[in-house]
Amino acid sequence: QVQLVESGGGLVQPGGSLRLSCVTSGSSGEVYAMGWYRQAPGKRRDLVASITRAGSTTYTDSVKGRFTISRDNAKNTVYLQMNNLKPEDTAAYYCNIPTNPRSWGQGTQVTVSS
Repeated sequence: QVQLVESGGGLVQPGGSLRLSCVTSGSSGEVYAMGWYRQAPGKRRDLVASITRAGSTTYTDSVKGRFTISRDNAKNTVYLQMNNLKPEDTAAYYCNIPTNPRSWGQGTQVTVSS
């Protein structure tokens, strides 16, 4: 059973940067396309970035040019580098498999505030 553990969130000022990590376990060596999602209070959970097994990436318009998703298959880890953070990026961030979502992890909170 695939398990997902997110980390790296925190409090940052506008314009700052954070790097999130998502470690997967229980995949028996299988490599999945992965995505980063976020959910702000009172809003739905949305996909903001995804990466295929081969490393091709897609982003939602609001984060293009500021966020970068990457992966290290040897470490079963997917990253989300977030630069030039804005208050509207404040949310809980989660990773999952977009094509076959598994149980959600606890997520990691990102708060952008001065």
